[in-house]
Formats: sequence, C-alpha cells, structure tokens
Amino acid sequence: MMPSRSVLGDGNHTSVAMFVLLGLLDQAELQLILFPVFLGTYLITLIWNLGLIILIRMDSHLQTPMYFFLSFLSFIDICYSSSISPRILSDFLKTEKTISFIACATQNFVLAWMGASECCLLTAMAYDRYVAIGSPLQYSAIMAPSLCWRMVAGVYGSGFFISFVQTVACFNLYYCGPNVIRHFFCDIPQIIPLSCSDPFISQLVLFLAALFVGFGSFLVIIFSYVFIAVSILKVASFEGCVKAFKTCGSHLAAVTLFYGTVFSVYMHHSSQHSTKQDKVLSVVYTILIPMVNPLIYSLRNTEIKEALKRVLKKAVHLPQKHSIWAGSILKRKAGVKTLRPSVDLSN
Repeated sequence: MMPSRSVLGDGNHTSVAMFVLLGLLDQAELQLILFPVFLGTYLITLIWNLGLIILIRMDSHLQTPMYFFLSFLSFIDICYSSSISPRILSDFLKTEKTISFIACATQNFVLAWMGASECCLLTAMAYDRYVAIGSPLQYSAIMAPSLCWRMVAGVYGSGFFISFVQTVACFNLYYCGPNVIRHFFCDIPQIIPLSCSDPFISQLVLFLAALFVGFGSFLVIIFSYVFIAVSILKVASFEGCVKAFKTCGSHLAAVTLFYGTVFSVYMHHSSQHSTKQDKVLSVVYTILIPMVNPLIYSLRNTEIKEALKRVLKKAVHLPQKHSIWAGSILKRKAGVKTLRPSVDLSN
C-alpha cells in the first residue's frame, strides 16, 4: 500500500494511493476462458448500439421522439459498458488487480453519471409513451423537438450533478489503511466502509440520491404506466389495445430488466446475498443490459426493421449508381473524341 496525499481532501492527511480489486473470479484458468466471452460481449455492445444510433440518424422515418430518446439510451449504454468492460478485460490478464485512487474515482463518477442518467431517461421515455397513447392527436405538438432536447439536457445534467455530489462525498473521506474492494469495479457501497473517517455524510448523500433518483424515477414510471393502462382500457377494439401495448412493450421490458437487477443488488440486507451473487447481478446490469437493450427495442420493431432494409438497399444501390455514373462520363468523353474533326495533313 502506497501512501500519498488525499486527492479530494484538505491535504492534511495521508491516504491510500491504490485500491485492490478482488475481481470477478479467483481462478486464473476461468478468467482466461471468460476473456474472449467478455471481449465479444463488449464488441457486440459497441456494434449494436452504434449501429442503432447511426440507423436512427440516417433514416428519416425514425425521426420521432421515441427513437430520439432511444439513440441517447444507446449512447448511455456505450459509456456505461466502456467504463467497466476494458477494466475487466485487463484485469483478467493480471495477477494483481490494482487501480489508482483517481482512476477509481473517475470510474465511479462515470458509472454514477450514466446510471442516474439512464434512470431519468427511462422516465422521460415513459412520459413519451404516455403522451403517445393518452393524447395521440396532440402528440406532435406536445413532444416538440425543443421539449425533447430540453428533456435530454435535463437527463444528462441531473445525472452529472448527482454523480458529482456522490463522488465528492465518497472520495473526500479519509482512507488510511484497508484498500481491498470486494468487487470487480469501484462501487460506492464497497468503498465507503474502507474509510477511516465518519462516513455518515457520504452515506446520507448516497441514500438521498438513491431515494430521489432511483425510487423517484421508478415511481414516476409506475404512475405513467398506470395512466397508460387506463388509456388502453378506454380503447374500444381489441386490436387497438394490442397496438397500444406494443408501443410500450419494449420500454416496459427494459425498465423491468434494469430496475429488477439494480434493486436486487442494492436494496437488500448484507446477510441475504453473498459477494458472488452480487457480482453476478452486477455483471447483468453493467455488461449484459447494455448489450441487450438494442435487441429489446429492435427484434420485434417493424419500423426499425424497415429502416434497416431501406438503409441496406441504399448501400447496395450506391455502388451501382456510381458505376453507371462513371460509365456515362466515359461514354461522353469517348463521344467527344469521335466527334472531333480529323486534320488533313496532305496540304
């Protein structure tokens, strides 16, 4: 353990400069086996989310508030996964899994920022679905582009502020001795108990953030779906009810998966779950969910499938158009040459 000046403190104490991560597994052989699995998962996450963002930007039929929010959800998933996966992959190849104090604080800040932003964004998407089903005729007027941009700015701004307060409250504590984090990433509930100072303020900040952001956004989503259910029940035809449910089915599945795993990890007594169970559930919401979200919104979505067909069709026809255009230019040049009068040199 290396002593150094406290990074976020007042400079009068010495604190640990490095933390030790226990990692996902203890067996080196299993880590080498899991390396290609996690690498493939990370690459798939990047490809699917980037592909979805590009598809939404390229196709004019997807320029709606729902897909606007979905593109930013894919961006959050990319940042969320990128703050975890590279570290896990590098730790799989190491015997001593150390992380610097600043790197740990940075990783925690990005994770908390993206996590809080995802909670707020899922809430915004629930409101969008409520307006689409409850007030379909006024949908375009209510969900105007200016409102959508303000909602996204509020999502990222709120996440940034909450993450900044949490990170400062946690890493401003005095860490004098224990530096082993019983996890594979810098998780605040695992870091605060390592502090040698009174963690009351940090725990209070963490509790308030979880209360307002976690539970608050979840309750807003629940109320939104209550109003959505009431609106669906008002629809006379069965086909109309099915169509209305399909518009929010993907979002409901993403909300259930995200909040289900997060609540399973953090909202339980320490004696009920073992560290291994917490690690497995943490892999689900930090590694698997960012990969699965694009599939949830794409597999049974006819609009995305049709948009993909249109983009692929354009990509296939583009070389053909280029070759036709080049051939026409060559023909024109050849025609010009044949039309040039020959010069009589006999005189």
